Amino acid sequence: MPAATIIEAQPARPGDAAAKPQVLHLTVDAESAGQRLDNYLIRQLKGVPKTHVYRIIRSGEVRVNKGRAGADTRVQAGDAVRVPPVRQAERAEKPVPAREFAVLFEDDHLLAIDKPAGVAVHGGSGLAFGVIEQLRRARPDARLLELVHRLDRETSGVLLIAKKRSALKHLQEQFRDRSTGKTYLALVAGDWPERLKVIDMPLHKYLQGDGERRVRVVDAAHPDAMRAVTLVKVRERRDGCSLLEVTIKTGRTHQIRVHLAAQGHPIAGDDKYGDFDWNRRLQKQGLKRMFLHAWRLQFEHPASGERLELHSPLPPDLPWPSQASTPA
Repeated sequence: MPAATIIEAQPARPGDAAAKPQVLHLTVDAESAGQRLDNYLIRQLKGVPKTHVYRIIRSGEVRVNKGRAGADTRVQAGDAVRVPPVRQAERAEKPVPAREFAVLFEDDHLLAIDKPAGVAVHGGSGLAFGVIEQLRRARPDARLLELVHRLDRETSGVLLIAKKRSALKHLQEQFRDRSTGKTYLALVAGDWPERLKVIDMPLHKYLQGDGERRVRVVDAAHPDAMRAVTLVKVRERRDGCSLLEVTIKTGRTHQIRVHLAAQGHPIAGDDKYGDFDWNRRLQKQGLKRMFLHAWRLQFEHPASGERLELHSPLPPDLPWPSQASTPA
């Protein structure tokens, strides 16, 4: 990737071994257009810990076109990015291990992998690396590898990665326009009512006293309410549980988990919104994580326009619990 143009950065004077870091003024090039601000800075500020990059963004010290910007701001070609003084390579970060993942589809434009549970899609928030950093290390000759969308760390299944900037833009537009089809498999407690096929309940994201992020259902009149729509189809009922095909029409944080729990049918193994007594019994049956899997993804190929449908089979670490471990 072409390096960003540094407009203003004072070099160290000869003999000044401990030169102070200077303010950087970066201009976003065409190849970097469309990237999230956090990803753009991580690539430009080699040697600066990711945790520090996120810290200076949150504090408002990073400016884009003289205004504050969030980590998820998309930078555009020609944007002026001001970065406060940062000292690079103050301490060595843990090296990112190269890792390939099971491939569901790949061509010159995109890569679809079967993400395992327990792996974040990217580093940050205390994590040194995730799927995308490991893939970049495993494929050093790849010109571009960028996440198209996200999955929670605890969720397994289909994950899309763009290999060209044009593909990234086209695919992300489909996600924003909700023209993709994202369907998950979720095992929930109880007998899900056949008539309940659409959940249209606004959500609100908040922080608990300990700083932990949570989401709850709120009234539509709530000032921070975000509309969230989830479609549910029963795939199988057995042993006091229901296996659901859940399609999200909006992509809110923890949407599936909160919507299903709000109906009195929490997801098996959910340590935030679930039935904790049931979860303990499930662990003894071999379920070590939340039973939520990104099973199917439908989208339009960014180059050919062909409608693709990718599937990830249920992994072996998601066993169906026995009757003895179902909720009381």
